[in-house]
This record gives sequence, structure tokens and C-alpha cells, in this order.
Amino acid sequence: MVQITDTSGKILDEQSDTFGVRTVEIRDRHLLINGERARLTGIARHEESVWEGLAETRGTMRYDYDDMKTLQVTLTRPVHYPQNPFILDYADRHGILLIPEIPVWQFSEAQMRDPKVIALAKQQMREMIEQAGNHPSIFAWSVCNESDSETPGGIAYFRAMRDFIRQIDPERFVSYADDNLAKLQQAQDSAANDADFVMMNQYFGSWHGPAAALPASLDLVDRLFPNKMVIISEFGLPGIFAKDAEEADQMRVKIIKEQMPELARRDWIAGAIFWCYQDYKSRRNLRPGLEEGYVDHGLVDQYRQRRPSYYVWKEMNTPASLSGSFERPTDNAPGAFTATVQANTAQRLPSYPLHDYRLEWDVRDENNKVVASGAEALRDLANMQTVTGKLQPLADTSALRLHLTLLSPMGSVAAEDDVDWRRNEIGSQPTPTPVPAAMTDAAATTAPAQ
Repeated sequence: MVQITDTSGKILDEQSDTFGVRTVEIRDRHLLINGERARLTGIARHEESVWEGLAETRGTMRYDYDDMKTLQVTLTRPVHYPQNPFILDYADRHGILLIPEIPVWQFSEAQMRDPKVIALAKQQMREMIEQAGNHPSIFAWSVCNESDSETPGGIAYFRAMRDFIRQIDPERFVSYADDNLAKLQQAQDSAANDADFVMMNQYFGSWHGPAAALPASLDLVDRLFPNKMVIISEFGLPGIFAKDAEEADQMRVKIIKEQMPELARRDWIAGAIFWCYQDYKSRRNLRPGLEEGYVDHGLVDQYRQRRPSYYVWKEMNTPASLSGSFERPTDNAPGAFTATVQANTAQRLPSYPLHDYRLEWDVRDENNKVVASGAEALRDLANMQTVTGKLQPLADTSALRLHLTLLSPMGSVAAEDDVDWRRNEIGSQPTPTPVPAAMTDAAATTAPAQ
């Protein structure tokens, strides 16, 4: 804490801050956090809402980021401008790595050569580093987005910015988001060759061509930059490529289901960031001349109502597999259950060490009454672990539901599973039992508190 006082000792102003200690390394094209390898995923988010516009309150920011943690966000490039201190603090406390970026977006080579632009970019970067540099969640800085970085002027701009940043923050990595890597002939023609790691924006299936072209484009990046780690800094599906919002989200689901495994197969891809969390307003609403309405790009709409793609992303980004089964006697209700838990291997996206997690469980009967519950600490999930639970005899029970929840050390839900049993289906795979509304998840959300 820093205080300014007058001669009488009266406090005129004060400022307090927090800090954390961690190490982030890039070694052999892999990302290591505190010495352990991690492959991370996340979602970008614009500072924008229907009820507050760009002047967001903490309630909106907290709501959105709590929801993003539900979606297992561990990495984000928080778009093209400095972030509110609340978001930086949130990321510190909830295990989210950040790559902040200054607002240099779709600049031409002439702009990137302009001494006035370079001076302003340096000023903005210095201000952002001085404001946010104490936050352990920040592991790299980005100096531009989708600009002419495959030109002599763009390469010179990146080198000037990289060297400037290293003077004031030599410990962090420097990169930028590039949307033209698939068109390169040689690495030397791109500023990516001088970056500490490569950030690739790819929209195969929309802007960048057919979805089938993605594997070849990734292989090209691998050949051009054989010693560099890669983060997919944007991918997704803009709604203007569909006839309506429903079709757009169906296409979005297809992109997620097909491209996530394709990215995971390449172990030099250390992270992937989906664009984006919510629909947002922009004066450049993707179509030339269109300045009104919302950009259809989100897993949720502008009112934070969840689309089907939200649930697909959630399912595909759990950091561990979790499953359970009842022991099935021949006459009475089950007397025990077994649950298995295992962290994702390094061949998956996401995958990262899971230490000090906790498995909680409860069993409810057909009246939604809890008939058994328990918890077990899981110190290290590097290997598969099995948890068993005993149940009291339940001779009159006709149906049971076992609910398993894997919780992180911070209390967020990492994975869930439900297992149903029905008396009339002993010895066969049961169909889901109708349960009271209190046992089901609502598909829609309400607007965040302000």
C-alpha cells in the first residue's frame, strides 16, 4: 500500500495492490507454468453489454468472468485495449493467463511506418505495462492485431516495439496476433519470425476459406516456424456467414467439434482462444458500411442467453474425465458406487496439472431427497484415481441419481457427471429418470447484477 499524507499526517490518497509469484517458460515449443507443462484454452471477451455499453460495472464483469470460468477459461487475449483493474485482479485470483494488447488493429504498412503511430504505440504500451505489469496473470504482451506484419514496415514496427518492451519489462514474452500466416512463403517475410511465440488468428470455415484447409495451414506454420510455440489467438464463426442466428450457431458448433481435435493433435500448439464469449456492438459490424446492431459471434448473445455452442464448448474443455457407475445387486437398490477421475493427457486441449482437487458426490432418490453424500481430496490427478462410496440399504427406493462434481482448489467446477439407476432395469443400461426441476440445469441465464 502507498499513502500520500499532508504535514499533519492526514491521508490525502492511497493505493493498494496485490501480487503473486509464478514462473512461465517456453521450452521446446511447450508452455511451462511453475515448471509443469500446460496446454490452455479460453475465450476472448469484449467490454460491452446491452445495459451498460462500454461503461461496465464490476457486477457485469464479475458475472461474465464467473461464467467464463464455468467454461474452463485458463487463457485469454483480452482483446485490443487495456483492461479494467478488476479483470486483472480476477485473472490473478482465478488462474487465468492473459496476453494484453494495445489498440493497433488492421493497420496498414504505411501506418506502421509512421513515426507518430510508433510513438503513440510505445506510449500506450508503456502506460499499460506501468498499470498492469505487477499482475502475475500477464505472461506476454501483444503489440498489434491483424495488421500488415508481412511487410518490411510491419516487421520494423514489431522489432521496435519488442525492443522497447524489453527495456521496461524484460521478463515477459512479446508477440502479436497474425491472420495471414497461411499465406507466407518463408518465415523471414513475417514479423512472427521475430516474436517470442506465434499467435495465429484462423477463421477456416469462414473468412479464411474452407474448413478443410485448416490442417494444411497448420502444417505450413509448423514448417515455417519449427522452433516456435504457437497459440491460436482467435478462431470461431461470425454469424454473417449464415442465414440467421440459429444456423450460425450450428456452424459454430461444427467449427468447435472439428477444429479443437485438429489443434490438439499438434503438441506445439500450447493454447487456443475462441472468439468470442458474447455478441457485441461495433462500429465495424463486419459488413462494409454497417454500423448498427450486434456482431453475432458469441457462445452467448448480447443478453447472455446461452446458445447450444456454449454447452459444446463447455463439454469439450473440461480438464479431466469423470465417470461413475452403481454396483447393481440382483434384488435391492445399489449398495455402493465407483467413480473414476483422470486429468487430460498432454495430447488433449486443454491439459494441465491438477493438484489439490476435490471430488464431491451426493445420491438422491426419486423425491430428490439426498440419501447419501461425501467428498474426497485428490492430491494429484496425474494418474487415474478411483473413488468408491457406500450406500445404506434402500429397499423401498425405485430410482437413484448419483451426482459427481470435481472441484478445483478455488472451488470452481472442473467436471460433472450424473448416473441414474431404476429398479425395473437392473442388469441393463437405464434410461435417464425424470427428476424434479431442482436437479436440472437451466439452459438460459439472467442478466448480471449491476
